[in-house]
Amino acid sequence: MSALFEPYTLRSLTIPNRVWMPPMCQYSAPPEGPQTGAPQDWHFTHYAARATGGTGLIIVEATAVSPEGRISPYDLGIWNDTQVEAFRRITAFLKSQGTVPGIQIGHAGRKASTDRPWKGAPRSVPRSTAGRASRRAPSPSTSATRCRPSCPSSRSARSSASSPTQRGARWPPASMSPRSTARTAI
Repeated sequence: MSALFEPYTLRSLTIPNRVWMPPMCQYSAPPEGPQTGAPQDWHFTHYAARATGGTGLIIVEATAVSPEGRISPYDLGIWNDTQVEAFRRITAFLKSQGTVPGIQIGHAGRKASTDRPWKGAPRSVPRSTAGRASRRAPSPSTSATRCRPSCPSSRSARSSASSPTQRGARWPPASMSPRSTARTAI
């Protein structure tokens, strides 16, 4: 017999079965106003449907601990009482169905406050939505010489011009270009 529907015990926590739902970012919370980051009816319905279906463990999507730490302005949050109360409604229902609720606590760090992924390339969002003026992610580096001056590889790269781009080589090599790959594949 399969162990899929057998209870799983981890210390003092017993999960009724091994059908678990991992966290999945939904980007569906209000981005501003009094309900910013609070789970809405959509979230309740989403999680309640899985609990009613018999899921043993549901881990709620990435939930920010501060407004500045959201991946996007549409992420859930747990930094104020309004959000906590909205989560209580969801967790109470999950428990009533025998489901163990979990939460993925998150903070996106210096790359926080980008827009929804399907809106194109990641970009900074307006200050009014993100809660700060600009994105703090590091700029892309073009070569090894841009690392800190004390870095041994930086000194040797500057002195010996050992990187392919410093020697004037083309990157990527012509053998890796899409056209050459297409010719060799035919």
